[in-house]
Amino acid sequence: MAFNFNPIQYMNNDDYFDMAGFRVEEDEEDHHQDSSEENNVGMGRQKSDTSASQARKGKDIQGITWETMSLTRDEYRVNRLKQYKNYVSFPYSAEDLEKVCKQVKKDSTFYDFQFNTRLVQPIVSHFQLRNLVSATTKHDVYLVHNYSVTHWSSLLQRGKEILNVSGDIAHSLKPSGFLSQSQSMARVQISTMTIKENLMAAGGFKGELLCKRLNSHDVSCSKITDDENSITNMVDIYRKSNGSTCLISANNDCCVRILDAENFELLNQFAFPWAVNTATVSPDGKLLAVLGDSVDGLLVDVDTGKTIGNLKGHLDFSFSSAWHPNGQILATGNQDTTCRLWDVRNLSESFAAVKGTLAAIRAIKFSSDGKFMAMAEAADFIHIFDTHSNYNKSQEIDLFGEIAGISFSPDDVSLFVGISDRTYGSLMEFHRRRNYRYLDYYN
Repeated sequence: MAFNFNPIQYMNNDDYFDMAGFRVEEDEEDHHQDSSEENNVGMGRQKSDTSASQARKGKDIQGITWETMSLTRDEYRVNRLKQYKNYVSFPYSAEDLEKVCKQVKKDSTFYDFQFNTRLVQPIVSHFQLRNLVSATTKHDVYLVHNYSVTHWSSLLQRGKEILNVSGDIAHSLKPSGFLSQSQSMARVQISTMTIKENLMAAGGFKGELLCKRLNSHDVSCSKITDDENSITNMVDIYRKSNGSTCLISANNDCCVRILDAENFELLNQFAFPWAVNTATVSPDGKLLAVLGDSVDGLLVDVDTGKTIGNLKGHLDFSFSSAWHPNGQILATGNQDTTCRLWDVRNLSESFAAVKGTLAAIRAIKFSSDGKFMAMAEAADFIHIFDTHSNYNKSQEIDLFGEIAGISFSPDDVSLFVGISDRTYGSLMEFHRRRNYRYLDYYN
């Protein structure tokens, strides 16, 4: 993957804070666009949030005042579809992709808009990495802002910084040891983050790995590789078949590392022929999907690293993957704008492919009950597929801005979407549609 280091200063505050009006300064790749283009048509920053009741009355869910603009929303969408340039590593035929992808009905609604806040704003530090949002309950979600991780409570509608690594970590925090020893580091720009089992794991641009228990102030930190260009592309937390909890990291040095989540001891390290952008473990803790700077992916044994099967079909590099809770279906997201679905019992070819609307597929998540798969493009569109319809029915969420990450709450009640944008950066919340939707009117 391309390497792009862009240090950005970040405010430090141990108390709850209001980030409204905090302007983001970014220097993205030339091809990396965001809806700050809206500034050219006179769009001003709005500091107000948007609730479900306001949206029902006609307010834009992002708070964009289209009535004051020279273009309507529909007109701007048409221009955006024409002008947005998706980043690719290899040229491919969009027409050929259309032939192999499902024709999906996009008129369903599985999750209703609930709330949008600009009080917390995730920031995409690397244009290809979008795992920067992680929900732990239907009311609690964590997001990355350059050198910090913030907790947002939808009940309190307040944010609190829980990790700041903009300074000397060894002095400002208390590392508890990592890979047998804790190393002093400073100014770690966070590239990826996840939270599971009360443990937060985050990666950095220079191969750093940070770990923090949510109920502790101590932070374990280390560089897991000496290669300065070995950005940590992805981190994840999973349970082994014996019940123990492990960490996994995927790096640009072509390695996947597996560590014990209790003492952070390195258990395994597997090398591959290309930079690894994503590595995810099956629900039973036995299979490891490895994808990166190759059009093909691999399925390997998580204990030995032995290749079990090949994933052939994508036309570009992959940056996202997710397992269905049943452990039989693997979804892979690619810069060719498609998500392919694989049955691990038959890897001769993917059994289905679904296509995005605008850009590369940068994030994929399954709901814990397996009924829905959420697929985020690099910008503007999130698709929620009904897996019980064989992925033939979907909901398309249409917004403006780079998507920093998506996360279902563990109970599937909430879906959180992080939007990274100079003007309209925000955290958006959707609630699963139930038969008792009338209760929303009392919120």
